Amino acid sequence: MTTETPQPVDAQPTPSVGSKVGRGALWSLLNTVVLRLGTLVAGIILARILSPADYGVFAVALVAVTLLQAFNELGVSLAVVRWQRDVREFAPTAMTIAVATSLAMYALVFFAAPAFCDLMNSPGAVPVVRVLCLAVVFDGVAVVPAAILNREFLQRTRFLCDAAAFVVVTSTTLGLALSGAGPMSFAIGQIAGNAVSVACYLALCPVRVRPGWDRAVAGELIRFGLPLAAASLLVLSVTNVDKMVVGPVVGEVALGLYVMAFNQSSLPLQVFSEAARRVSLAGFAKLVDDRRALEQALARGVALLVAASVPVCAMLACYAAPMLHVVYGAQWVPAAVALQVLAVLGLLRILLFIGYDLLVALDGNRVLIGLQALWLGALVPALLVGTHLDGIRGAALAQAAVAGVVVLPAFALVIRRRGLRLRPSLLAIRRPAVGGLLVVASAFAVRSVLDGPWTQLLVGGAVAVALYLPVVYPMRSLLPGRAQKETS
Repeated sequence: MTTETPQPVDAQPTPSVGSKVGRGALWSLLNTVVLRLGTLVAGIILARILSPADYGVFAVALVAVTLLQAFNELGVSLAVVRWQRDVREFAPTAMTIAVATSLAMYALVFFAAPAFCDLMNSPGAVPVVRVLCLAVVFDGVAVVPAAILNREFLQRTRFLCDAAAFVVVTSTTLGLALSGAGPMSFAIGQIAGNAVSVACYLALCPVRVRPGWDRAVAGELIRFGLPLAAASLLVLSVTNVDKMVVGPVVGEVALGLYVMAFNQSSLPLQVFSEAARRVSLAGFAKLVDDRRALEQALARGVALLVAASVPVCAMLACYAAPMLHVVYGAQWVPAAVALQVLAVLGLLRILLFIGYDLLVALDGNRVLIGLQALWLGALVPALLVGTHLDGIRGAALAQAAVAGVVVLPAFALVIRRRGLRLRPSLLAIRRPAVGGLLVVASAFAVRSVLDGPWTQLLVGGAVAVALYLPVVYPMRSLLPGRAQKETS
């Protein structure tokens, strides 16, 4: 199997891994930032064309497809990344498992769609659910070649694949929305993009993957992946159970507002954390035998992600209403009551997803199931109470409280028991914490003396940059390129 840059024969293993991870992280960040910015622009246009009710219908379909994708490949994609053996030995069997389970899942959702939509208080969403859930089938075909690209740190190739899919998704969705297709425009656009991405992954993957079967390998894959698939299902249940509670209680319009707020709060996670996660699991896995090096890698990753995410989360929390008014339009301003709280949840989720990948690398599969079950078990009653008492703001408060008070301490305790010190990571985020407090304080001052959403956003953003950047600028030495130079 070929890699992007051959290493010298006498190179030390850790610098070689660090170099690969660094290059992969930079390409992954470029991929995620560029495509997320494009998605953000397209989302702004769509929000001005479609209504909160349309977003509510699409949210119902998205809940269904997200939960299915958590389990449709039985966790074999993580085995492709994690196992240190020749991927050609088990990739054909992994693809067969992923495709077969994906087809079975789609058949199930096709017939269960009416009952699911009635439960979600959105009976009109049935056609959208049936179309959007075709994404599960495409995902089953693409998951193995995509995982191989991650395993080999070929993020430049993934960028090309994702960019091609993005162009198709955006153009199709916008065209259909302008023609009056409503929420169905989201579903058809997504499926068109999935078809393109599958074709690209298969064509550009360095290993030619075709379905095959090896009974012994299948048993190993299922034994390894099933606990991870269950944990992933729990993870996505945690991130989607709020929609399942909010929709039936407050209706499609409020659900659309809540989805808008949740999506905005997820921007830091999607842009920064998802880019890092494409290489973090493989990087952590290669350092599990050196706990001190793993601690330093964890601290560096946490520091960089927190430094990048804190100002975005702080601005979303402090300028929620003016941001929604300026960017999306007045019809979305009622979502601000939820966004102010969910912005805090966005930062917590970044830390929790890092912990998730770390425990996967440490073979903490069963522990992850317990942690996610704890999260879901605490969240469901909190959401029910919060939503009934205070609508979408109550749901947001329930989310943030459970994540910060119950789940984050539980993850920290488990990681500490695995022999890893968290003190280096805590020390590494001191500067972002101070900078974030300065941004929040400046927001109170700006909003107390200035009126008008445009003025508040422009002045508030400039003040935030002026205060935050000098505080975190010394952390530039942690960037992958600089860190590699220091070790060479």
